[in-house]
Amino acid sequence: MRTRKLSLILVALALVAVSCDSVLESRVSELERRVAKLENGGAVATTTLNPSTTATTVASTEPEVKPEGPLPEFNFDSETFDFGAIPEGEVVEHTFTFTNTGEAPLIIQSASASCGCTVPSYSKEPVPVGSTGEIAVRFNSKGKKGNQAPTVTVTANTYPKIRKLRLKGSVDAG
Repeated sequence: MRTRKLSLILVALALVAVSCDSVLESRVSELERRVAKLENGGAVATTTLNPSTTATTVASTEPEVKPEGPLPEFNFDSETFDFGAIPEGEVVEHTFTFTNTGEAPLIIQSASASCGCTVPSYSKEPVPVGSTGEIAVRFNSKGKKGNQAPTVTVTANTYPKIRKLRLKGSVDAG
């Protein structure tokens, strides 16, 4: 129970320190890995943190095994969006479009951002083979001066299960 409380405190501290800065993202990831290790009694694991819910999910570090049978497949028009230079406080919205080029309906299970300044949304409906889908991302630059590179981690019934979408640009003092 004490380890659980310590873990929650560490996660809360990590949330406070979260920024869209890639250096801080790696530090937060390392803290999350350490918390997951404590929660698993010393077993090595990784943790995915969803800042909007402050919940953690522990995933095994064993290699992902490709499932048998027909699988869906993402084919994104682009996995990176450069919003350029914007004034601090501006909100940037971008929609990542993809086609399911696989052999089964594609179901997005989750989409989470690397920081609270970025909010993804997506359709919960399966995307049939040959059809297109969208993942909309909204970045709020308030209080985010300098170079920014937030990511959105998309988990789906594809192989591999995880895809990363990236925004990049710089925020000028307003």
